[in-house]
Amino acid sequence: MEMSDLPDWDSDWAVDVDWDLVAEEATLGGVPPPATVGVPPPAAVGGPPPAVGGPPPAVGGPPPAVGGPPPAVDFPFPFAPYDIQRQFMSALYDLLESGGVGVFESPTGTGKSLSLICGSLKWLSDWEERRRLQLELALAPPTTTTSAPPTTTSSAPPTTTLAPPPRAQAPDDWVASFVRGKAERERLETLKEEERRRVRREERVAEMRRDPRLRLLSKRKREEDRDIERLMALSKSGDGDDGGGGGGGGGGGGGGGGGGGGGGGGGGGGDAADEELIVDEYESDDEEKAATDRGFDDDDGEDGEEPHVTKIYYCSRTHSQLAQFVRELQRSPYGASTRLVSLGSRQTLCVNAEVRRLRSLQAINERCLELQRNKPRETRAPQEEGCLSDKKRRRRRRGGGAAVSGPCPYRAPSSVWEVSQAALSRPADIEELAALGKRLGGCPYYGGRAALPSAEVVVLPYHTLLNAAARRAAGARLAGQVVVIDEAHNLVDTITDIHSARVTGSQLCCAHSQLTQYLHRYRSRLKAKNVMYIKQILFVLDGLVQTLGGKTGANPNLQTLTSPGTEVRSINDFLFAAQIDNINLFKVHRYCEKSKVGHKLLGFVERYMEQGMGQVASHSSTSSPSTSSLTSFLTSLRTPGSQAIGEAGGGEGGAAGGGEGGAGGGAGGGGGGEATSRSSPLLLVQSFLSGLTNANTDARVVLTREATLAPSTLKLLLLNPAVHFAEVLRECRAVVIAGGTMQPVSELKQQLLLPCGVRPERIVEFSCGHVIPPENILPIILSSGPTGQTFNFTFRNRDSPTLVEEAGVTLVQVCAVCPGGVVCFFPSYELQRTMSHSWQHTGVWQQLSTHKKIFQEPKSAREVDSVLAAYSCSANAGASAGGALLLAVVGGKMSEGINFSDHLGRCVVMVGMPFPNARSPELQEKIAYLTCHVRGEGGRDAGSSLCENLCMKSVNQSIGRAVRHRGDYAAVLLLDHRYRSHGSQLPGWLRGSVVAPPSLAVAITTLRQFFVDRKAASTSSSSC
Repeated sequence: MEMSDLPDWDSDWAVDVDWDLVAEEATLGGVPPPATVGVPPPAAVGGPPPAVGGPPPAVGGPPPAVGGPPPAVDFPFPFAPYDIQRQFMSALYDLLESGGVGVFESPTGTGKSLSLICGSLKWLSDWEERRRLQLELALAPPTTTTSAPPTTTSSAPPTTTLAPPPRAQAPDDWVASFVRGKAERERLETLKEEERRRVRREERVAEMRRDPRLRLLSKRKREEDRDIERLMALSKSGDGDDGGGGGGGGGGGGGGGGGGGGGGGGGGGGDAADEELIVDEYESDDEEKAATDRGFDDDDGEDGEEPHVTKIYYCSRTHSQLAQFVRELQRSPYGASTRLVSLGSRQTLCVNAEVRRLRSLQAINERCLELQRNKPRETRAPQEEGCLSDKKRRRRRRGGGAAVSGPCPYRAPSSVWEVSQAALSRPADIEELAALGKRLGGCPYYGGRAALPSAEVVVLPYHTLLNAAARRAAGARLAGQVVVIDEAHNLVDTITDIHSARVTGSQLCCAHSQLTQYLHRYRSRLKAKNVMYIKQILFVLDGLVQTLGGKTGANPNLQTLTSPGTEVRSINDFLFAAQIDNINLFKVHRYCEKSKVGHKLLGFVERYMEQGMGQVASHSSTSSPSTSSLTSFLTSLRTPGSQAIGEAGGGEGGAAGGGEGGAGGGAGGGGGGEATSRSSPLLLVQSFLSGLTNANTDARVVLTREATLAPSTLKLLLLNPAVHFAEVLRECRAVVIAGGTMQPVSELKQQLLLPCGVRPERIVEFSCGHVIPPENILPIILSSGPTGQTFNFTFRNRDSPTLVEEAGVTLVQVCAVCPGGVVCFFPSYELQRTMSHSWQHTGVWQQLSTHKKIFQEPKSAREVDSVLAAYSCSANAGASAGGALLLAVVGGKMSEGINFSDHLGRCVVMVGMPFPNARSPELQEKIAYLTCHVRGEGGRDAGSSLCENLCMKSVNQSIGRAVRHRGDYAAVLLLDHRYRSHGSQLPGWLRGSVVAPPSLAVAITTLRQFFVDRKAASTSSSSC
């Protein structure tokens, strides 16, 4: 055969491949591909479902999946669900089936969490059942079937066939046949392996649930492994401990004799303990290529990790809300069969007492990673540790890097595996998972990560899901999965806050000083690429400090700035002003992440700061001058009267009214000597540098110059949160955004969903009414006080003595007719203090105290629980005690996430409207961005409606603290005439019941009659 007779491989190979077969293999072979949010939807939500494992169909849709969903889904529920709960679950099921984005609004008290659980898990169980049927069908042996009578004139009788008769093949059809046969064999092997994994997974979990003795056997095996490991360590260290001392002494002598010449001479050649503080060799180009080829970070998962099953990621704002969700799931019909895992930080899950003692999250993360790098031969048995002298034990625990020798005893693979399997056997929240790890002797942090691939429900906080780096570090993979974001009324602000960054002048100076000392000490031991990047970081730090008006060579507490004030710059302008526009910040930030130079620096500072405080003088002959200057610099930052590193960051956040510090601290929050020694300012700078890599239009830099350099700040303000949420929408099959009050939804769509490329027809909105009857809620808009003074609590008028007096007298009359507890919200801390102080001098305070015992929102978050407990006792004390009055702040510690049900919140009073501070430079930049880049509904300017939306969201959240269940009742009193024009933005379940009496007298009469009727109805129902 001539060469010309051979097939053309470059052209014919691709032509004859059966791509339908390849597509079928992709559909059946593994985790379903993501349902891209932006693709055209089905004709209607709940229409023909997509093929199992595939994305949502295009218009016209493919044939339904095997055994598609039943026409009317029967949802398992712990009791007969309300109609609105059934509607909620049906809409949720349709959304998960078709894919897309859903905005679900269900008022607090309507069983939203239970509806989310039962609706989503019903879909997941149906999905898995259809998936299992498809696997069985695909793996079933071929059965013989009788073919239809032939249509040709042949006289041959009907035959039993396995396939259609072979068609005439072209000479090169053997290539296509080979490819088709190979693809079919590989497909079957993949399906068989997937089925084997599924069976093994279910058997493991069933055995752990059924037979607790397996845990004991696992624990015994783990103890045997530890005994073997300890014996091997002792046998290896028997000679090493004796010989190591002489070797170390020789190394030290050599270092002393020849160390005078270079930068490393100060440390000597015998500084073997410093090896762990040296950054590894780094080649950015090779690393970048490897990361691109790999498509996933080496640190994000282990090789050979079990493929992820289809799962539901549920996230919420706080650990208490996540724990409440887990408890609801435990009580649901799915509680006994669902594989759930809770993800959290090392700070919440670490069970190693030596590590938990550090308290700082950065220090805990670094120590955990350090213990994993330690070799097993350094492990000592507990009885060995007891044999050490007190002096040796103190020396082992004193330094930064050598505080805990040997690997973490909770990190053994068998221990982690045991925790992961136990976690999957029964749903557990964060605290229960930590207790489980402590009881089983395994790490719950890594146990949760190990259980992640097999979990059906993953519970995690906002930051872990919405931050890409945290998501990868936790091992969460969103491709083809379902994400449920609960309590999402502040989702836009949450994403903005997560990806904004803030550093102080003291942190910048400290990072520069620490890194300078690090470079001086280890320069001769660092690779050239590391030295180059460290010098670039130092150059960047110097430029950042100069933009604030300071310099890096002096104590920031003593540097006085000549022009205090606030300035906002675009990213490009800021980079030019700092003279770092020629630096590739993408590479610098990647170097910081991959080399972990921030963590290395933390260990370096801890070691030489803690040891150097009392020993630098005695070791001055062997320590470099730079190390001594490091200790001096850090000591100056901790002297009385100076501001500690991280202390200047507290107090950011605050009430919606733009008053004073609120519930959250800034990026550098903490303070005190412990925060100084246990946190790395370079890690904070690293977050700021990451923000500088945003597009020029997506962020701004806010420079706040104080009287001195130390408290002055640089803040990276994110203006376009959609750029960071787009990845979640792009990867997931469906995203559910749920909350008790989601109005106004237009803000969510304009700022987050539409800019991400989500088509309007792919956004499903569901809003249900409240379970309470209309007669159980009384919303009143009160426009004037007892003398007819108009309530107009604008920023200009709210300090008016007449207005303050009118509000106080109104509150007295309200407290006189309302039973139980009354919660009064103010727009800001400043207005609360102003009114309280005025009332104490005019006698209003004394009148209030005759009707109710008065409580005020505490300044410290640690006092919230005690104040709430005392308020609850007074509010529930009965009619003879009069009840209680709680003065709180919108956007403060008590306006969200706290339950004021029944007698705790019989009346909610809203004084004024909590508009944000319009003079804030950050708010002005946000308004300008929205005006230029976001199109509002009905042609309205999105920027101009921002303040109004922020205000009404805060009002709706505060109102939602009351009326928590079907039998509850409460009144809502809105003291400001402006609510008349903003009533359309109140919650839908409340809007239809709003009344606006012409005077205070009529309002009090209406209020009194409401409580009389509710008391009578309650007495009547209880007697029945």
